[in-house]
Order: sequence, then structure tokens, then C-alpha cells
Amino acid sequence: MAATKRRPAQEKTSGAVAPATAGKDELLRYYRDMLLIRRFEEKAGQLYGMGLIGGFCHLYIGQEAVVVGMQAAQTPADDVITGYRDHGHMLACGMDPRGVMAELTGRRGGYSKGKGGSMHMFSREKKFFGGHGIVGAQVSLGTGLGFAHRYKEDGGASITYFGDGASNQGQVYESFNMAALWKLPVIYVIENNKYGMGTSVQRASANADLHLRGQAYGIPGFQVDGMDVLSVKAAAAEALERARAGEGPTILEMMTYRYRGHSMSDPAKYRSKEEVAKMRETHDPIDLVRKKIDAIGGVSEDDFKAIDKEIRGIVNDAAEFAQQSPEPDPSELYTDVLIEA
Repeated sequence: MAATKRRPAQEKTSGAVAPATAGKDELLRYYRDMLLIRRFEEKAGQLYGMGLIGGFCHLYIGQEAVVVGMQAAQTPADDVITGYRDHGHMLACGMDPRGVMAELTGRRGGYSKGKGGSMHMFSREKKFFGGHGIVGAQVSLGTGLGFAHRYKEDGGASITYFGDGASNQGQVYESFNMAALWKLPVIYVIENNKYGMGTSVQRASANADLHLRGQAYGIPGFQVDGMDVLSVKAAAAEALERARAGEGPTILEMMTYRYRGHSMSDPAKYRSKEEVAKMRETHDPIDLVRKKIDAIGGVSEDDFKAIDKEIRGIVNDAAEFAQQSPEPDPSELYTDVLIEA
């Protein structure tokens, strides 16, 4: 049998989106939002080490530009759903750091009353439909949210996040098929941080070009620099424009990187310290935004220090609130289990 030559990717499904431009005030907002996520996650790591956060805890450090850039292009009509690396998504959606941290520590003041922990938080008010512990399960739910938007004709879209590890799950492709068939307003955001748990994407996926996974269904896909918040925003804006015009779903493969292990219990020995250090030094998302701000000018070192001080104050307050909040009453075991129609 003759060998089959791999066909080049079609331009419409693999081309990059031109990055957006932004002024100083907008860049400062992105800088602040990403710094809040970074400092919050650092504090969560500290509390985990102190035994105040139990169970699993997956930090978002290094990936901040993805969710901040996506959120910058969204409207209040859109909703968000993601997997278990979800703290950054909650903060980007505008959820209160106090409530998020209290949930991480299993306290009554948390968004799920202390019963969900790190991996299971929701906010109907902020249209955040949860972090989900089952790998890839949120993709079918996010597709359902997209169906709801189309059914209601409310102009909203579903921003559905999942990782490179989840991209090989079967329900993902069933969801792609349905979304394409019904032209649902869904943006599938693949946060490709290069490692699904401890396995590199090259060892786990026969085709590591994850943005091409929708070709069989006619879903356009784009590979995006997920460490550059402006590139993310530009790609998100284009995908959302398609969704709102009734043209169906888009896949955005965000090329990003997590600095910590898969979870707090992961020593990450499957990659070298040099690899992590190089990414931090050359492509850190927060540093990249700061360089753009410096190029514009008008923001001093003291201004940046003031922002960091403000953010640390917010995070420290959230940690204090979480530790002071009481644990859930045992009777809460029997609440929020079933809604009687």
C-alpha cells in the first residue's frame, strides 16, 4: 500500500489572527487582571502548603493571558465553562476573590458554600457555569449552553475551555458534530499547556495540531499565542463575531504554558527546570504586557509597585476572609442535591 502524503492544513483553519492593538489604559487593565490571578494562585499554593486547602488544587500560573484575553472580547450575554484548573477563569469573570478563596478552603463563605472546593465552583450571576473534575465533561455541557443561546436567540455565546489532555476524549467530538450541525454559538478554547498531567502532547496525540481537530465537521480552527493577551483578544473577537452571525463554532488552540505541576501534588519531573525558566524569562504573559506598556510610556516603576501592592492587599484580604469564615454546617450535606421542578 502506497504511503499517503499528509495534506497541508487549509489556510482558513490554521492561519493566525492578526493581534489587536491597545492603548495604555487598556493594557494596564489587562496587566492588573493577570497580576490578580498570578498573586491569587501564589497565595492558594501557600495555603495548600499550610494544609488549609485540601484535596486537589490546580494552579493557573503562566496561563493568565488566555482567560483575560478571552474575557476582554466577551459581552455580558456570554457564558463560561471550564475544567478543574478554574480559579483564574472565576476571577476573570468578576467573581469575588473572597468567595473563591473561601471555597478553596472549604468554608461557608465560598461560592459553593464550601462543598465544592477548588474544582467545583459556580456563579449564575457571573455566568460562570463551573469548573468540572471529569476530563472533557464540560465540553458537552458548554455545547448545551450554546444550544440554549441559539434557542433563546439572545445573542450570547458559550466560551468552552478544555485542555490538550481532554482534546482526545470522545464526548468532545460528539459535541463538535452537534455544534457544527446546528451552527451553535460555541467557542472551543483548547488551553494547550503542552502537558496533559505528566504526558507531553506529542506523546499523547497522533496529531498535535489541535486546532485542526474540527476539520471533519467543517469547524474552523486557529492556533493562537496564548501568552500574548492581545493575540488572544483578537482571535476571540473574530470567533465571537462568527458565532453571533450564525456561522457556528470555532476552535481556538491557545499555545500556553503552566509553570507549576499539573496539581500541587505533582513535582513535574517530566520536564527540566531549564525549560520552565526559559519560558518564564522569554515569554511570560505579564512581562509581555508590561513591556508593551513601557514602550508607550507614562507609567513609572512606582506605579507598577502600587498596582502590585493593591493586588496583594486584595489577595491577603481574601485569604484572611477564607480563614475566618466558618466551615459548612453538617446539615449542608443534604442541600443543593436536587431541585424540585
